[in-house]
Amino acid sequence: QVQLVESGGGLVQAGGSLRLSCVASGRVFRVNTMGWYRQGPGKQRVLVATITSGGTTTYADSVKGRFTISGDNAKNTVYLQMNSLKPEDTAVYYCNVVMGVGAYYWGKGTQVTVSS
Repeated sequence: QVQLVESGGGLVQAGGSLRLSCVASGRVFRVNTMGWYRQGPGKQRVLVATITSGGTTTYADSVKGRFTISGDNAKNTVYLQMNSLKPEDTAVYYCNVVMGVGAYYWGKGTQVTVSS
C-alpha cells in the first residue's frame, strides 16, 4: 500500500555531515507523523527525530543541536540533516510514517557509518 524509500546514507568522517531523504509513495493520506529511527549493531531501534503534519518536532537528546528534521507535506517527504556526526551515530536509519487511522509503515533503511 505504502512504500518509503530512504536515500542519502553513506560513509563520512567524524565531524562531517549527511542529509537523509525519505519519500512516501502509494496510498499515502492523512499522514500524522513522519520520522527517523536508527538501530546500531546489537542495539534496539530508537527514535531519532519526528515531525508532525503541523510541523511539531521531537528529537532524541543524543542528537539535539546536531540534527534537524524537516518535511514537505505536499511531497510526502521528510528530511534529516545530520551535522557534527559522531562514531556513535553509526547505525541503520529507518524512515517511518504514521497515518491518522493508526497504520504505520517502515522503509528498508539506509546505512550511515561515521569513522573516527
